[in-house]
Amino acid sequence: MELIKKTHACVRLEKDGQTLVIDPGVFTEEDAAVGADAILVTHEHMDHFHEDRLRAGMEANPGAEIWTLASVAEQLSAAFPGRVHTVGEGDTFTAAGFDVEVHGQLHAVIHPDMPRVTNVGFLLDGGAVFHPGDALTVPEGRTVDTLLVPVHAPWNKVAEVIDYLREVAPRRAVDIHDSLLRDHARPIYDSMIEKLGGTDHSRLASGGSLPVG
Repeated sequence: MELIKKTHACVRLEKDGQTLVIDPGVFTEEDAAVGADAILVTHEHMDHFHEDRLRAGMEANPGAEIWTLASVAEQLSAAFPGRVHTVGEGDTFTAAGFDVEVHGQLHAVIHPDMPRVTNVGFLLDGGAVFHPGDALTVPEGRTVDTLLVPVHAPWNKVAEVIDYLREVAPRRAVDIHDSLLRDHARPIYDSMIEKLGGTDHSRLASGGSLPVG
């Protein structure tokens, strides 16, 4: 399996000639979902869900399908009948040859005065990769090989990221959710995460890739 980093929270995963894309949002390249056989969306916020990005992927491949939670599915089902599937915590399914488990229910707290939206994470192939969306969800009872860690967001701080890595204890962590993090601050985050996170830590430029699984 190959993981290809796209801008912000989006990744592409390729295996056995099929492609799965997670969270092509507004900060992501316009063609991020083009060529996908399956698209997963963790929640409705624009940096994870952008309708134009999804439409481009779905229209480029008439066989492509989407798996997501209800708040996103209801915005797309009419345009792509039979190709949009609603999922929630505890569900399992196969998409583009990947075995997928759904973990989590709610977005992390941004501020107590802001209502929390639903959010799910996707665990691929029994723990090869976990994308938590916008939450520090721990996939209970699962060993995670590669954790896609939301390194910088309005709802988190680096101490929480470090504690999350310690709790999940993956073999490797790869940064996502990083578009708002300025380049000159990256070495500070890298140093703290690598020193205190307790696992191998990587970050990839958009288009960078590595083998997983």
